[in-house]
Amino acid sequence: MTGTHSGPPVSVVGIGADGWAGLGQAAREAVATAEVIFGSARQLALVSADAAGEQAAWPSPLLPALPELFERHAGARICVLASGDPMFYGIGVTLARLLGADALRVLPQPSSASLACARLGWGLAETPVVSVVGRALATVLPELIDGRKVLVLSADERTPGQLVELLVSNGFGDSTVTVLEQLGGPAERVDAGIAKQWQRSAGDPLNIVAIECVATPGQLRATRVPGLPDELFGGDGQLTKNEVRALTLAALAPAPGELLWDIGGGSGSIAIEWCRTHAGCRAVTFERLEHRRQQIAENAATLGVPNIVVRGEVLAELSGAESAPPDAIFVGGGLTADGLFEACWSKLRLGGRLVVNAVTAESESLLLHLASTHGGTLRKFQIYRAEPLGSFTTWRPQLPVTQWSVVKMHKAGSQNESHG
Repeated sequence: MTGTHSGPPVSVVGIGADGWAGLGQAAREAVATAEVIFGSARQLALVSADAAGEQAAWPSPLLPALPELFERHAGARICVLASGDPMFYGIGVTLARLLGADALRVLPQPSSASLACARLGWGLAETPVVSVVGRALATVLPELIDGRKVLVLSADERTPGQLVELLVSNGFGDSTVTVLEQLGGPAERVDAGIAKQWQRSAGDPLNIVAIECVATPGQLRATRVPGLPDELFGGDGQLTKNEVRALTLAALAPAPGELLWDIGGGSGSIAIEWCRTHAGCRAVTFERLEHRRQQIAENAATLGVPNIVVRGEVLAELSGAESAPPDAIFVGGGLTADGLFEACWSKLRLGGRLVVNAVTAESESLLLHLASTHGGTLRKFQIYRAEPLGSFTTWRPQLPVTQWSVVKMHKAGSQNESHG
């Protein structure tokens, strides 16, 4: 339905907890002259005495119902009420995708993040904001760094208590937590406390939570920079070690919004690190063993990227339904399986990156052959770790890793398909 809206532009009006009194003249006119007004029951109650149009509370679930709602009222003057800034994790973003930006007239109010930073004296531009509205609470975890300030958009009144539990169980119990409710309205309330000492009961569902992160001394650092400590991953030892993992992610070169296929997932470390680089990164990992698939899911949730898709053996999976072409593919195992490279290469989008790590002589031989055919770059890594030897220290070598990285520049079967 994108771009097919007919009739006057849809007015998308941001409204704060101060209701009608906080609206500017243009926003008031948009509401007062609308023939149909959509919004939540709470938002509609804020304007009910000042709006003459038909008022309709959003159905649940909302997204599947939107196309029919706007088709039913085609040609009418429509006003949509939103909380604060409609384009900040709000309904305005959804409507722009559905109807097209030209079909909207957006009249924003200050967002809850703007109001929270104003109350706290924080710089909005330097403060990361995480929404857990319709998203897993664990997605907050990648933002937790000692000394950092973070805002969390709450799903409801239970979110602050759940966040406190998350902080305590992940080594951030000394963090200061501030709950800001009904910002800008007559019922505004601000409460603060230390996470591990938290005793506040659930309050208003309209709230935002501010966290001043304090890590427990000795806590393993888990930043968004690839190369997390190996100890953060559970599993049976099938793990790309952190030094090689950092080099592999550098070769894969993740960018916001891109999709990775991780072949031979093991513990899921590559897919997890890919997704942690940016909240918009996505990954599908393929692993033939069920106990490892379960471990990947557990590791992903523990490290704050629970939306990683975990699938079975790659050739069996790819023989079924069509999948979106990935932006990058990592092969960490199974390269010598008949047809694996060809299947991956055919699915990789033009301009996409393929990175393969090999530790056996057979896999390395195959990489040499593939590089001679498709181009790309070959590297070999040898990592040594210091270990005690009696009362002395020695260097213990890890398995050497041969890495091939290549960019797909042309369709399969053409000449000079790729370069490094």
